[in-house]
Amino acid sequence: DEQRWGDLYHHLLTLSWRRFLGFAFLIYLAVNVLFGFAFYLDAAGVTHSGPWSFSDAFFFSVQTFGTIGYGALAPKDLYANLLVTVESFVGLGSAAVLTGLIFARVSRPSARVMFSKNALITTYDGQPTLIFRAANQRGNYIVEADVTINLARQTQTQEGLSIRRMQELKAVRSRSPLFALSWMVLHVIDEDSPLHGATPERLITEASEIVVVISGVDESFASRIHARHSYLAEEILFDKQFADILSTDAEGRRVVDYSRFHELRDMEPAPVSE
Repeated sequence: DEQRWGDLYHHLLTLSWRRFLGFAFLIYLAVNVLFGFAFYLDAAGVTHSGPWSFSDAFFFSVQTFGTIGYGALAPKDLYANLLVTVESFVGLGSAAVLTGLIFARVSRPSARVMFSKNALITTYDGQPTLIFRAANQRGNYIVEADVTINLARQTQTQEGLSIRRMQELKAVRSRSPLFALSWMVLHVIDEDSPLHGATPERLITEASEIVVVISGVDESFASRIHARHSYLAEEILFDKQFADILSTDAEGRRVVDYSRFHELRDMEPAPVSE
């Protein structure tokens, strides 16, 4: 928490909209309560204000902070005018900062890439293969999309030191010129693969995690976007297959059935040649 608040700008950009707006409103209330109390200390400093009325002082602060100025309440001595000067400056600065933050949050390009809930280690084209799939939920194109796969797991050095090591898993096709619908990502588990000889028990023992990053240029934003996902050991299943989600409609267009995107089925037995 201390590190997050140390980089407040980044923290405010990554908050959810509900928390961001709630935080901004709390700051707004706190500033007006503070200045309202300062106006309250000068009982006769605001015209048409009730004697020792904190509500009048608070709402006069709101009007000053927002540069509203209905005309009913106005400062009438030096102390009140100095407070109005300070609060006007704080209000203008706060409005500029809040506008900048909202613009930065709204204009920031983001990816809407959906990943399958599970990654599979199964047989594909006669070879043990790691498989997962991704889909572009916006329906536009992600140009020159790249995928990187890494395996993070606990290993021991020759000196007996336990470290968490990141090892690259090479994808069969690591680049897609146009990522529009779905993308089946494959990694062949050969003798050189870090996943060679993997079992469910071994993955859990080593606290294995598969980290996936897909990046590319969103044609709508004309900006580079990134999507990240990870599969824990419990989410990596063996000897399963993904259900088919691609079909063709009556007009010959490809259609993706996203309702079956995460659906799995048992491995079909290989045909026996006579």
